Amino acid sequence: MNDQVPSIPSPTTIPTLGNPEEEVDRPLADFPPSVWGDYFLGYKCDDKVIHDYTTQVEELKEKVRRMLADAASTASEKIDLIDEVLRLGVGYHFEMEIEKALEENFNAQLFNGTENLHFVSLHFRLLRQHGFNVSCDVFSKFKDDNGKFKSSLECDDQGMLSLYEATHLRIHGEDILDEAFEFTTLHLKFILATNASSPLTKKIRHALVQAYHKGMPRLETIRYITFYQESEKQNQLLLKFAKVDYYLVRSIHLQELSEISEWWKNLDFATKLPFVRDRVVENYYWTLGVYFEPKYSVGRIITTKMTTIVTLLDDTYDAYGTVEELQLFTDAFQRWDANNIHELPEYMKFAYRTILSFFDELEKYLVKEGRTYRLRYLQEAVKVVVKAYFAEAKWCKEQYVPTTKEYLDVALVSCNYITLTIASLFGLGDNVTKESFDWLEETPQILTASLVICRLMDDIKSHKFEQERKHVASVVQCYTKEHGVSDEEAYCELGKMVVNAWKDINQGILKPTPVPMDVILRILNYTRMMDVIYKDLDGYTFAHLVIKDHIQLLFVDSLPM
Repeated sequence: MNDQVPSIPSPTTIPTLGNPEEEVDRPLADFPPSVWGDYFLGYKCDDKVIHDYTTQVEELKEKVRRMLADAASTASEKIDLIDEVLRLGVGYHFEMEIEKALEENFNAQLFNGTENLHFVSLHFRLLRQHGFNVSCDVFSKFKDDNGKFKSSLECDDQGMLSLYEATHLRIHGEDILDEAFEFTTLHLKFILATNASSPLTKKIRHALVQAYHKGMPRLETIRYITFYQESEKQNQLLLKFAKVDYYLVRSIHLQELSEISEWWKNLDFATKLPFVRDRVVENYYWTLGVYFEPKYSVGRIITTKMTTIVTLLDDTYDAYGTVEELQLFTDAFQRWDANNIHELPEYMKFAYRTILSFFDELEKYLVKEGRTYRLRYLQEAVKVVVKAYFAEAKWCKEQYVPTTKEYLDVALVSCNYITLTIASLFGLGDNVTKESFDWLEETPQILTASLVICRLMDDIKSHKFEQERKHVASVVQCYTKEHGVSDEEAYCELGKMVVNAWKDINQGILKPTPVPMDVILRILNYTRMMDVIYKDLDGYTFAHLVIKDHIQLLFVDSLPM
């Protein structure tokens, strides 16, 4: 791996595959090329370095474990320590200890006896994030006789920031948290405008851009380490542990990324399928947002490869294939037979064989693990998604603009989050059973909410670029035509749907959950990645404008030790 971050190349026009004299009307897209190229391909980490990191982590981990066990004379100090451990990215080492401590606090209802806004808000957020259904009534004490939040709270900057972060865990019917979100947002913006020297300024500025609950866990870890090492209240032992663990885990991630980069290079899509976006590094980054812990290494490799397959399918249907070709392609997937593809164009034969080869590789792995039943769920998901892609391709050719509901019935499937969520479960081991896959097939409310967020945020930020070429109508166009409103009005109403879907997500993580929390967290983390990547623009297509900086933070830049 080179030390020099690659420069950004210019977009290239995709050549037509097949007979150069053949006039074919294709919906070609000038996708920006890969930012990273082979940058991560040759990464190797010295075994001694890994050994040294591992030794330090094990030693420091036990000291932090004792710190958690002995922690603090007050409940507030214990909760602050738990939050620091989680935000520094090392909470996965102490899942049982943290769960036990939060359960004890939940049962004791410790927040009822205090009017410390920071403590109540932080306690509420931690409990909700871990599935404990604490009532939002704990915030009623902070209102005055007129039903408004007390003006005295505006002097408590830390409390207001903690309350702001807590509001992102709200569910339907929690008006007090809707009000708290508006109240705290306004106040935090006022702090930035009038008191730039506040010790909390950096944290407030970041929180307003990226709420912690909706952030990518690994990125939030990097940023919090930076905040923490500038704090006068830092614990040197905890900070050192977080940094050493960060570098150990990052070395594992870089090894995985190198392996996946080699797999991608060997496929040679740049020559054989040049219309497909080269986003293998970004795909790994996306998967890292779903699970970063070392024990999920195999899952990350499988899911990243599946995300790359999904990109291949998406771009074939959306940015290259004709409707006639895509009909053949769709039918081929329903048969799922590599020996019966003579009708396909040459480029589709290669794409089809590549996908089936990946599934063959996956089946061999599952046979060794004794979990072959899982493969059917992913195959069926692919069959369903290509039908959705084909429906959109026909709409595009016919220039048909469906109703919003008609569009979403198809587009919630074509956004592919069902497929990717199923793939992510392959790396969860014995904690996930057939019942979890059956549950996903029923498209439960939390999964539907994730699909809504995925599709709406994607369409809102990508539709103007997509409409520069021949492309299916987006949800924005469907909504504006159906309701006779402007794009801006559509953005507003669709944005409200995203807010409501997040409330469904938050409801879905509360206990008791119908499947293991491991499954629920994959859905939550996939949803978080939409907020991170699509908040301001289509960060996946224009990876050099958004994701490049994130990847550089995760894999290139150094933390001062």
